[in-house]
Amino acid sequence: MGLTAASPIEAAQAATRALVVRAQNGDGEAFAELIEDHYDLIHRTAWKWCGNRDDAEDIAQDVCVKLGGAIAGFDGRSAFSSWVYRITLNAVRDMQRAGKRRGKYADAYAEIAPEDQPAEQEDAATSRQLWAAVRALPEKQRDAVLLVYAEELSHAAAAEIMGIKEATVSFHVHEARKTLRGLL
Repeated sequence: MGLTAASPIEAAQAATRALVVRAQNGDGEAFAELIEDHYDLIHRTAWKWCGNRDDAEDIAQDVCVKLGGAIAGFDGRSAFSSWVYRITLNAVRDMQRAGKRRGKYADAYAEIAPEDQPAEQEDAATSRQLWAAVRALPEKQRDAVLLVYAEELSHAAAAEIMGIKEATVSFHVHEARKTLRGLL
């Protein structure tokens, strides 16, 4: 019986699991490395969900603090990145409910720079309207659409993050499309 080499993905998952265990045992360097490895995911997710860079930075900082307190409770039943997604989504919802900074989060998903050409400005405006409409969807539909289309995850991966069945993700995406057709 020969040994098979682990794929790069399996090796990365094993390295993450090892870091998690070390962080759960109080290793600050391991925790810092986990944060460094996942910070872009946290910030990008927060920005896509709230549509505002300053709020995304605040959310990312809050998530990092929350991870410090919650790491001991991570049980490994899901991928660490899926767990981080869920914490980030909850932090976005918390901020939106609190109405921090603004009552509405309808700022640009895509920003328009003055030096952009008119066609680029029009594309950015259309993108901004689309993502503002997506963020206005009911929570489950919004989460499903953002995970599947903005994050380019499979329905199965989105289901794991949302803690629902894959068919339910498909249903939410379908309903979101119908709602968006009416809005746009």
